[in-house]
Amino acid sequence: MTERREVSETAGVLFFDVNETLLDTAPLKASVGKRLGGRADLADVWFTSLLHYSLVDSVTGCWHPFGDIAEAVLQMTAERYGVSLAAADRPLASVLATLPVHPDVPPGLALLRQRGYTLVALTNSSATLAQEQLRAAGIGHFFTAVLSVETLNTYKPALRVYHWAAQQMGSPVAACMMIAAHGWDIGGARLAGLKTAFIARPGQACYPLAPQPDLVASDITALAARLAP
Repeated sequence: MTERREVSETAGVLFFDVNETLLDTAPLKASVGKRLGGRADLADVWFTSLLHYSLVDSVTGCWHPFGDIAEAVLQMTAERYGVSLAAADRPLASVLATLPVHPDVPPGLALLRQRGYTLVALTNSSATLAQEQLRAAGIGHFFTAVLSVETLNTYKPALRVYHWAAQQMGSPVAACMMIAAHGWDIGGARLAGLKTAFIARPGQACYPLAPQPDLVASDITALAARLAP
């Protein structure tokens, strides 16, 4: 992929979304499809609904942990499509905790750390789960901090999540960059004043009505090559 537009000022703090951006969610979707009567085609429906209902919580001022919403939406998806929900071989949280890392991620993160960037995970999952995910994937040591929206009881892309994350790192938002494979995450961060980089994982696209990202890259290694120290 090519760059959308030049970044006028180098970002010092890089915030990373975790699921899909850094970790491959294929095993999770396979597990969801299995529980939905073997309907692998419903896994993406489930994931989209999971994001939808996390936003419902944010808009209505409610709060449920991401894992609880995931299980609730799984039940809703089964009812909606008239399939019997199979018993879980493993809880979804357990599957999430052991997702494999995309192969481009370790070398890309290593290069970014070598160039002096501060790397921070910013996730809708709980901090405990995110830390376990990064450790199991072998990339936890790259990150200075793991920040979870559970501290605020609201989900990305609420603008205050990005403002809070920058404050936690003692950095102005203009010196921060959000890196994600989700157009909604990029759009929220951009509106909050952060620089943004969209990772164009297969099946992902930017939201055309949101401010467009500063950079577009095919993967984390490609992004690292674009970000000069």
